[in-house]
Amino acid sequence: MDNPAFWSAKRQAAAIKAGELGSRELLELYIDRIERINPDINAVITTDFRTARKKADQADEAVATGEQLGPLHGLPITIKDALKTKGLCSTGGAIELANYIPESDAPVVSSVRRAGANIIGKTNLPRWSGDIQAYNEIFGTTSNPWNLDHVPGGSSGGAAAAVACGLTSFEIGTDIGGSIRFPSAFCGIFGHKPSFGIIPSTGYLDHTFGGTTEADVNVIGPITRSAEDLELLLGILLRNEPPWKPNLTSPPESLKDLRIATWLDDEFCAVDDVVSTKLNEVVAKLETENYQVTQNARPDIEPLATSNLAFSLIGAALLQSQPESGFSHRDWLEAHRSRVGIQQKWAEFFTDYDIILMPVCIVPPFPHLQEGDFYTRTIECNGEARPYVDLIRWTMLVGMAHLPSTVPPIGLGLTDLPIGIQVVSKYGADLTTIRFASAIADLMGGYIPPPIAEP
Repeated sequence: MDNPAFWSAKRQAAAIKAGELGSRELLELYIDRIERINPDINAVITTDFRTARKKADQADEAVATGEQLGPLHGLPITIKDALKTKGLCSTGGAIELANYIPESDAPVVSSVRRAGANIIGKTNLPRWSGDIQAYNEIFGTTSNPWNLDHVPGGSSGGAAAAVACGLTSFEIGTDIGGSIRFPSAFCGIFGHKPSFGIIPSTGYLDHTFGGTTEADVNVIGPITRSAEDLELLLGILLRNEPPWKPNLTSPPESLKDLRIATWLDDEFCAVDDVVSTKLNEVVAKLETENYQVTQNARPDIEPLATSNLAFSLIGAALLQSQPESGFSHRDWLEAHRSRVGIQQKWAEFFTDYDIILMPVCIVPPFPHLQEGDFYTRTIECNGEARPYVDLIRWTMLVGMAHLPSTVPPIGLGLTDLPIGIQVVSKYGADLTTIRFASAIADLMGGYIPPPIAEP
């Protein structure tokens, strides 16, 4: 694409280092786009363009004087409002933190700053990151850039909409039940939910005193317009303090050597025909390209019981922002013991297969739905009303087991809205899921800017 706003972060950084693109030039392009496009989608909610311009000028001066440059040098970015960002209002979407300005960064924010990124603003989310939509009483509602009457996904909905519309070089999202995967799928971009623990997750605002500890299941990961950016950012964000340093497995030299399983539908949580059609199109293209695909293979777990267990584990992780539930530490230990058994079943499965493809969501992006709450709402799937909580059952099967999952863009479904697919592998095989997601995106057309975002 000729417009640098849509380039990958890696390409932008290379152009800045080569003197072919100015950091201030790219910043002004994004500021102009935010001012023109953002009012319609309400993705970017807090900005500091004055400081950003000063940083961009310093970045250009560093290029001119031949200083050593980081891998993200001069890139203007936004940050999900759930992550503490020094000097910028960071609310977690909660009215209790409406005026909170952190004195320090979340570790992941520090990492991208050290790599040269220039933080220009924050992006919208639901209260305490607790929904598959992105709205709150401080900043209002974020819309899907492909159809403003529909949700962008959540909780990193503002982040994904900003990336899709070319308002930022990349984003950093959080994911405990699908909060990177849903918005990436719904907005037609790339997202990576890393293996649990490999990226530090302190500085995450999920309750009034949040940020000092790391929550079970929750992870932080990149949201981008290219798979190469997922890989670049994964390396920058990885935990890197002794004695804890991740040792990621390497993908095979040829992706055709991967043994691929598909688990695209199941009676435990049936998938809408619009979604199934698109997912099966992905599998058909893989088979045409002679990938080793085994359809309808799955780990030896009971999916409904597993997703119910995931509800318990995630609920325990969110207790500090929720009403009292009576879930004790002993209850958590029992749930964790059951989880370990499920993790063992996944590990056994991944001795026979390298990748499993799964749905992200049972339905395509749905119309804004703010009446009721997570447990009282219903969603239409194949003409029937289903519990709203069914939306996250597929993503929870992966998250509760701490596995990596990459979501690539696979094109529009029959409703002219993006559909997503999860590329899942064993713990620590993050590079494998990213590389294979890249291959899927290449087959399906890759990232396409939504019409609202075109120059």
